Amino acid sequence: MTVASSLEPGAEEEPAPGQVPASFGSKVRSAARWSLVNTVVMRLGNFATGIVLARYVLGPAAWGVYGIAQTVLLVLLSANELGVGLAIIRWEGDPRRFAPTVLSLSTISSTLLYAALFAVAPGVAGLLGSPSAAGVLRVMCLCVILDGLSQVPAGILTREFAQGRRMVIDALNFVLSTAVTLVLAFQGWGAMSFAWGSVVGNVAALIGCCLAAPGMLRFGWDRAQVRELLRFGLPLAGASLLALAVVNVDTMIVGATLGNVALGFYVLAFNMSGWPVRIISEAARRVSFAGFSRLAGSPQALAAGFSRALGVVVTGTVPLCVLLAGFAGPVVQLVYGTQWAPAARALPWLMALGLVRIGCELSYDCLVAVGQRRLLITAQGLWLAALIPVLIFAAHANGIVGVSQGHVLVAAGIVVPVFLFALHRGGVSGSAVARACWWPLVGGAVMAGGIAGLHRLLGEGRPALLATGVLVTAAYAGCVLPSRGFLLGRGTEQAAG
Repeated sequence: MTVASSLEPGAEEEPAPGQVPASFGSKVRSAARWSLVNTVVMRLGNFATGIVLARYVLGPAAWGVYGIAQTVLLVLLSANELGVGLAIIRWEGDPRRFAPTVLSLSTISSTLLYAALFAVAPGVAGLLGSPSAAGVLRVMCLCVILDGLSQVPAGILTREFAQGRRMVIDALNFVLSTAVTLVLAFQGWGAMSFAWGSVVGNVAALIGCCLAAPGMLRFGWDRAQVRELLRFGLPLAGASLLALAVVNVDTMIVGATLGNVALGFYVLAFNMSGWPVRIISEAARRVSFAGFSRLAGSPQALAAGFSRALGVVVTGTVPLCVLLAGFAGPVVQLVYGTQWAPAARALPWLMALGLVRIGCELSYDCLVAVGQRRLLITAQGLWLAALIPVLIFAAHANGIVGVSQGHVLVAAGIVVPVFLFALHRGGVSGSAVARACWWPLVGGAVMAGGIAGLHRLLGEGRPALLATGVLVTAAYAGCVLPSRGFLLGRGTEQAAG
């Protein structure tokens, strides 16, 4: 019996977790398509905005301050609602029965978290090597409260796979936040322009979520539900906080050891490495947790669904990662200008890290869906514990390049084996993971070899780089062609049923 049904007898209105409706696959595919379009459009818009700001307005030091504020914000967002927001997506039954309690818990915790951040902002900024970031932190982290208020209506949209409506909301957020950021940046507000742009965009997103999921912004309090929600959410909040710490501890270490300018170069390189991760992985994750949750009662269906989802995201991401790694120097200078050239040295290593992050993020959603929360916390804890000393040593030894290399060393040597073990415990075998990753990794190796060989043959001119990119991408397509049937799900739906 699920938590929701134990709290509200007779509330069950959805199929049991092992019983996958015939329309489920088409609903997930439709949501995934909308999510992919949404993510691509938003990321292209952010990409264009970043180019304008980096080339014409902001230098590396301002990017460093922004990187510190963004890092703190992401860490706070990972635990601001104590993990209870996921109950809107995961619990069975009518979510309106427990949504008011979720909203109250989320709002209280996010408000208290912001109050604590407001008080310690100067100390945090100084500790991270950016004393000037205190004011930016206090403004940007208002988004924590706004995010807490939006947890319930946004969760309803995810639960219903309503990614079309979500795209409209995200577009409104993007247009307003970008407009405010650009106007303030050209008026000389520096990193503070990002902060106010984020706040305005999040206000718009909150209003949009409330209009798209009417009646969901109601407060309430049920003690029994509070106990069950905290029992469900706190382990997830802990795992999420550790996951965000893993992704962002490098920014803190670079800022504290190497200063704002080096941090600006590193943040730019890290953001570039996130292009394929965010475009493909974020699109998948908007539907993956809800999808895995519906399949959690059937180990065979879950393994097949996870394997195929992993195959799709890895197949789509590998060529982008290899191209950005192989053409790091020319791409950075072409897009952002020669002043940002030092960022290119870290980019190839960060692209390798991006591939690991994609697999780990999808695995995270799968493990949460099947209830392997303790294993998740253990895995994230080991990752963070190994990462901190390695990155500190690497930063002193080889600057931002060393930090990037340290990331890859820990990810490949510790994180991947731990997540494979956790997936095996959750019902997803190593052979299912290998089947998903084999052909795209072979194709990526062929691409890397092709770039190295053609570089020596054709040189570094733009026509040569374009020809090289086309040829190695065609070679990659040929390598992954044998997995076409698997990626299209032939035979998967029958197995899932």
